[in-house]
Amino acid sequence: MDSAYRDGSYSLSEMDHSYGPNAHIIKDPVAWTYLGRLGHPTTTQPETTDLTRLLYQQLLHVVVAREFPQVVADYHTRMIAVTPRGRWMGTVIDPATKVVTVDLARAGMVPSQLCFDVLNRILPNANVRQDHIVMNRATDAEQRVTGTDIYGQKIGGDVDDRILLFPDPMGATGSSMCSAISTYKNGGLGTPQKFICMHLIVTPEYIQRVHADHPDARIYALRLDRGLSDPDILDTLPGTHPSKECGLNDVQYIVPGAGGVGELLNNAEV
Repeated sequence: MDSAYRDGSYSLSEMDHSYGPNAHIIKDPVAWTYLGRLGHPTTTQPETTDLTRLLYQQLLHVVVAREFPQVVADYHTRMIAVTPRGRWMGTVIDPATKVVTVDLARAGMVPSQLCFDVLNRILPNANVRQDHIVMNRATDAEQRVTGTDIYGQKIGGDVDDRILLFPDPMGATGSSMCSAISTYKNGGLGTPQKFICMHLIVTPEYIQRVHADHPDARIYALRLDRGLSDPDILDTLPGTHPSKECGLNDVQYIVPGAGGVGELLNNAEV
């Protein structure tokens, strides 16, 4: 075995911050380019879905490489027909890993399906499952978020020793994500290996809420938006002044954000 392939640890380029070790804001100018297009007022279908799938393919690659268990494998190559050294040995994703990707309908439908499809190419298909939770943000008369309404769920079995992925594009208030994680924690379904939240954009408010309710949840995001913070706060390291950081407007939409991604992905008005 070539010793260069014994260690499969994945080096991640991520933003420095003070949100704690379970928050990962990825530094990737290619992803930021795609996100800029996704959020532009002129971007519509089918480009909206294409960009979302492209971005989640990048994000899933990072999460699997960084968070999934690894083993050393021994593969024959086509060169085994002419030499006994036609074998490659090195670190790969452990095929015994079990994972559930959770579709948080409706913005999470496209990302979760993408994760499901890709994971079925990385792992044995018997180890990959997709669950579904139909939910919506609950709002008051001024359209401010007051909680989450769950209308239905289809959970396909236990989650004991599985990695749970929650691919939801916009991490705004954290209310929906906290409800989704609680559904699994309080459902008597077993103890997962990890809870991993996967987002295109998050706010400081989202990170604070999720880690207050579920400090074990790991957050991965391609961008942190705190665009309504004062200019002096924008000059500071993210997370150093959490009470002064602001990424949500009066109706809890992300600024600068990308608008209502659930509406965009489904060509819906509301």
